[in-house]
Amino acid sequence: MSPRWRVVVDFCAGPVVMTGPTSRDPCIPQEASSVITRKLPLLAAALIAFGMLTAGSATATVSGDGGNRIGILRDNGEAYVKEGGLSATWVLEAGNIKQVVLSGNRIGVLKGNGEAYVKEGGLSAAWTLVAGQTKQIALSGNRIGVLKDNGEAYVKEGGLSAAWTLVAGQTKEIELSGNRIGIVKGNGDAYVKEGGLSATWVLEAVDVIDIDLAGTRIGVFTGGGEAFVKEGGLSALWVLEANDVIQLELSGNRIGVLNDKGEAYVKEGGLSAAWTLEANNVIQIALSGTRIGILVGSGQAFVKEGGLSAAWVLEANDVTELVLS
Repeated sequence: MSPRWRVVVDFCAGPVVMTGPTSRDPCIPQEASSVITRKLPLLAAALIAFGMLTAGSATATVSGDGGNRIGILRDNGEAYVKEGGLSATWVLEAGNIKQVVLSGNRIGVLKGNGEAYVKEGGLSAAWTLVAGQTKQIALSGNRIGVLKDNGEAYVKEGGLSAAWTLVAGQTKEIELSGNRIGIVKGNGDAYVKEGGLSATWVLEAVDVIDIDLAGTRIGVFTGGGEAFVKEGGLSALWVLEANDVIQLELSGNRIGVLNDKGEAYVKEGGLSAAWTLEANNVIQIALSGTRIGILVGSGQAFVKEGGLSAAWVLEANDVTELVLS
């Protein structure tokens, strides 16, 4: 998700861990609280008016599948990645970047000029230019997906120089997970296909703002701020997970949501498991395996590893996007 929502939460230096969902964040003035508790469409309109969110902009893949890499995008456009423990050393990967994405031993970046690059192997491996005129890049396993400026979505499978396959047009988001591909069309229709790149699309939902994939789970949140997740086949039934949602993330058997009050919640286990409030004053959340990452309004990125109540570790400052592999 695009994490440039500072109008909501830029009042505190770090994550404020709350005691329950009805607690009021002391870092948010009362007048701001009355604004951010409105429904998603009003919030999005306000952010667009402030120039902090671009209408029609593509969302980004920030959650992973249990890898040990962490990526950040700094406010100066520099992308950094670390590998290993939470206290590992950062490696500068590239500059003039507007999106970074991680999957396994692959790193993808989207440059300010619309060029998409991917590297495979170590953090210092060479970059390969995979596409131009791009507004979103997605990675999963040996698949690479790009969303072009004209709304066409392409996916390649195999090596970095494999041929592209056009999978859809009039698209505003693309997501990859294993042998599944998900898209959101310009009209808000969400589709998923499973299997080969030429498999048939299945309409999953309408009025969708964002789609997320993880294993056999599919998640969407709608224009009304409702987050739904299904598990199993493409025709499985939806389960309503939360309301007033502005970001939804999936990884393994965990689900994370960020609501319009800046509260980040995570649940573990079945779709009806109980939520745990992880932090307040949050503008972005990311999940990967037993790791949870948050970005707070001051630009500080925190990650925890282990149980839902594990301690936070400060990873970096001046961050605009946090990504987990």
